[in-house]
Amino acid sequence: MSSRRLPTRPPAHCAAPGWWVPALAVAGAIWVLSSLADTPGPPLHHPLDWGAHFLSYLALGYALGRATGLPVLAWMLAAWWGAADEIHQAFVPGREAGITDWWFDLAGSGLGAWLAGQACLKRAARRRVPHGDEGAGPRS
Repeated sequence: MSSRRLPTRPPAHCAAPGWWVPALAVAGAIWVLSSLADTPGPPLHHPLDWGAHFLSYLALGYALGRATGLPVLAWMLAAWWGAADEIHQAFVPGREAGITDWWFDLAGSGLGAWLAGQACLKRAARRRVPHGDEGAGPRS
């Protein structure tokens, strides 16, 4: 049994600035689709549209989590974007704003941000363990 403890939150150097490109692309796609009176494809009714909210914000939360390296910040940014998007939809003809939609945005972005944090922890743990030393216990 190793005396080394794994961190419970991502290290500060976990941010990957290249992930801002997909984060901004997902945020932009969400905004553009929300600006349309009719979204492309067949109409989605409850509960299918909640699944679409969950999955799109899961992608946004993950990308923001990788970009910032801070899952809580990523979740807060995605939550703000979801709230702004719901307010925006209230002014788009043919669309409506809904608190339930935002709850699914929060759930999806929270899971995405958490998954990004877990990916960072795994990468950090792989960097700390030298090859061939995985099974070695504490050294005396």
